[in-house]
Amino acid sequence: MPPPMPLLEVKDLKMHFPVREGMLVPRQVGTLKAVDGISLSIPRGETLGLVGESGCGKSTAGRAILQMYRPTDGSVRYAGTELTTLGKGSMRPYRRRMQMIFQDPYASLNPRMTVEQAISEPIRVHGLLRNADVRRRVGELLELVGLAESMMTRYPHEFSGGQRQRIGIARALAVEPEFIVCDEPVSALDVSIQAQVINLLEDLQQRLGLTYLFIAHGLGVVRHVSTRVAVMYLGKIVEFATSADLFRHPLHPYSKALLSAVPIPDPAIERRRSRILLSGDLPSPANPPTGCRFHSRCPIAVDKCRSEEPRLEDHGNSHQVACWRA
Repeated sequence: MPPPMPLLEVKDLKMHFPVREGMLVPRQVGTLKAVDGISLSIPRGETLGLVGESGCGKSTAGRAILQMYRPTDGSVRYAGTELTTLGKGSMRPYRRRMQMIFQDPYASLNPRMTVEQAISEPIRVHGLLRNADVRRRVGELLELVGLAESMMTRYPHEFSGGQRQRIGIARALAVEPEFIVCDEPVSALDVSIQAQVINLLEDLQQRLGLTYLFIAHGLGVVRHVSTRVAVMYLGKIVEFATSADLFRHPLHPYSKALLSAVPIPDPAIERRRSRILLSGDLPSPANPPTGCRFHSRCPIAVDKCRSEEPRLEDHGNSHQVACWRA
């Protein structure tokens, strides 16, 4: 029997932005390659973690997958349908099936709208319920994310960061989606609140059969929620593995550096291990290095790394890495 078709399949996705100069007659002087040919697939009901430092293109990739940005090139197939060729009207049903939880719970909610108005807006836009049933549905969604129904008349400024993120999650669930892009949903929250929100997302996945693309800049959070992990650097995926394989045996030097920054709760082990400190800053995606994009910061780079770009190759157990020294 053939394996089931992935819910989401992305091939060679590119998201390039023109760089322009001049005020009266702007002219294009370059191209910012935020996402430069990534491929991934997510089976129904799983969580794929997408990790990398700020500026590597993770959030742009998430928005391009949802067609919030129209990709420059590549394919995005959702449940067998190619999304990149759909017009605005044809895309509308898929807007309901795919949603996003944003990073900043302070900026993602309209301060002039009550909680009821914020959560009910997508329900009304998609015409899912009549007016008499909308308020009841908002109350159900608030209880689903651990908030009281009585809070629906309040405004966002009356809530803590963790509560606002729960409201954002309730808003994403309002149209009963199948797939959710979680764009660093806990990075703006206190550490004490992060675990609560992550546990909520995992519980909702089990109860509602959701599929997640979980974007984060640290591997510590991704380790607990992801079935598989893709490590992204400067618009490219450099390593792809199951969560267990990546944390037990990372192959790419960039993945090793990210893992070395994750604290270990055992003080004895933490004292013995050494941090991998990367030299220099992340290069500009408008002018990426030749060859392997990581070679300018890699401690084990050789001449081949500077001249030839490696491709993702399977090293067994579906563990893929793009590195000449792996």
